[in-house]
Amino acid sequence: MTPDEYVEAVLALVERIPPGRAMSYGAVADALAERSGRASARLVGSIMARHGGGVPWHRVVNAAGRLPPGHERAARTRLRAEGCPMRGDRVDLTAAAWSPEEGMRP
Repeated sequence: MTPDEYVEAVLALVERIPPGRAMSYGAVADALAERSGRASARLVGSIMARHGGGVPWHRVVNAAGRLPPGHERAARTRLRAEGCPMRGDRVDLTAAAWSPEEGMRP
């Protein structure tokens, strides 16, 4: 998978995250690792910062549920409007975590 294809794969996966759910940068990287040969949460974060404006960027948080740096207020507003489980100012990933396999279940 080329770097451009990886960017597209990350964005396509983020686009599939349902409203009210979230994934960590690491979970996105892990979900694509087998196909891409990459497994870097930092790379996913960089891709989201550069190219994520057209996808539901607010649904991707760090492993502790912290919201995207510099965009906390907008992300919090969007997540709460979607009914995403929160613990204070963080996403409750134990309740909100989503994986692509969920979308494949009958």
